[in-house]
Amino acid sequence: MVDTLTYVGRRFVNLLVVLWIAGTLNFAIPRLMPGDPIEQAFLALEVRGGPSQDVAALKASYEEKLGLDQPVIVQYANYWIGVATLDLGVSVVKYPAKVTSVIGPSIPWTLGLLGMSTIIAFVIGTLLGAFLAWPRSARILHFLAPLFMVLSAMPYYLLALILISIFAVGLRIFPPAGGYSPTLILGPNLTSVFDVAYHAILPSISIVLGAIGFWAIGMRALMVGVLGEDYIVYAESKGLKPRRVFLRYGLRNSLLPQVTALAIVLGTVVSGAILVEAIFAYPGLGGLLVASIIGKDIFVINGIVTILIVTLGIAVFTIDLLLPVLDPRIRRASR
Repeated sequence: MVDTLTYVGRRFVNLLVVLWIAGTLNFAIPRLMPGDPIEQAFLALEVRGGPSQDVAALKASYEEKLGLDQPVIVQYANYWIGVATLDLGVSVVKYPAKVTSVIGPSIPWTLGLLGMSTIIAFVIGTLLGAFLAWPRSARILHFLAPLFMVLSAMPYYLLALILISIFAVGLRIFPPAGGYSPTLILGPNLTSVFDVAYHAILPSISIVLGAIGFWAIGMRALMVGVLGEDYIVYAESKGLKPRRVFLRYGLRNSLLPQVTALAIVLGTVVSGAILVEAIFAYPGLGGLLVASIIGKDIFVINGIVTILIVTLGIAVFTIDLLLPVLDPRIRRASR
């Protein structure tokens, strides 16, 4: 029990350190961008047909309201207080809207697209990679290895552009952009579910195809290393069914590095999915982040990146806790 608490405590301290370092960078980088966010917001409003205003006269007032007139150390302290109290501040571009109200509607879209695509790519890629290395698998699967290597080298946004060019512009099978039809009123009904799923096909395929090759090639290499182990030879000599040897002795012992890599690669998947969302004009965090960067809405940028940091940190922490469950050797090593 003491060893377990020590293991969990160390991982939790690591989580706090990572969150602090990433949060500090998240606070600093948007504020280093050139240009003044408040001035740009007023100029953009005037360009869109808003009333002409004395930007210099209003700038000091809004800096005071947004806390941008305070010393950097005070802003830094207020940033962490806001993160701890779930108060991410006020949007500069959409003032006086809260950052949480701006980000909130986009979170379910990103979670749905990214969550399902990541799970599908991980499961399919891991199984196909295991079958590629298994001697008794179908020969036709071995022709998929070069395809997987090509797909693993292609970024998500490039696959997104190719899919749009083929299936949206050329064949006109799927819509090129958007999360749902512009004439649709979203609601808890089957029409909305099917329409949202229909618009999510191309973005999800681009993410799945971009990730499935990585998981397949990695799992194939892990399975090749496991096949020569003594416990595989012993299991086969006992006359166990090939399916049981494959699942219980081959796949299970090769899965641990894959699960560990899932937490590490999740950061790349998130960043790639954000670019995919921006390309498809998907109503998720990706498009909102791009618009916030263009508009220098530093508080919305901080809010979105904070959500990504916390999500990835919790994911890595959870997988760290699951590793001793998947592999008892980690428990013995910790003792």
